[in-house]
Amino acid sequence: MGTQETAAFVVFATVAAITPGPSNAMLMATAALVGFVRALPCVAGVACGMSLMMLIAGAGLATLIVGNHWLLIALKACGVAFLLWLAWKTAFAPLSDLEGRVKATGFAGAAAFQWINPKAWLVSGAAAAAYVRQGESPLAQGVWIAALFFAVALLCGLVWLGCGALLRRFLRSPERRRMFNYAMAGLLALSAALLV
Repeated sequence: MGTQETAAFVVFATVAAITPGPSNAMLMATAALVGFVRALPCVAGVACGMSLMMLIAGAGLATLIVGNHWLLIALKACGVAFLLWLAWKTAFAPLSDLEGRVKATGFAGAAAFQWINPKAWLVSGAAAAAYVRQGESPLAQGVWIAALFFAVALLCGLVWLGCGALLRRFLRSPERRRMFNYAMAGLLALSAALLV
């Protein structure tokens, strides 16, 4: 990938990683409930999960998944089910979460979520279609795309963690925590509805 293509990919990756979506809602909610530092494994999981998908997309797997109607429907169904489950857990999370008694979404959970997130597959498929060139090693290109996406996704995820950590200050009362939980659950449920 040349300099111009690399710059174009970084812009693409930034737009894909910074725009609101299920992963970013999860990052913000996690940081709001457990703090910035305890939420760092979650952002690392999101970045690694998406980067691995970008690597696989460069080898052509994402094109197969996005091109297979029934597999894409199955991924959407799993993604919607997970988002609705996460929305339920968020809405009815114990109000003592801010005292540190809750287990934050960790690295493995955040990374695994990317594999059932249809938006993640669509982004990976679009990246492979637009930035992987014929006649060059798909693996080498996949590694380059994955490394770039990891850096961008990590930085964008840290922005969402920062927003969640700032919200944490305002969530000292049980009423505010409950309202926040309902709002985040609503956003997660909305993002699930948009996948249907």
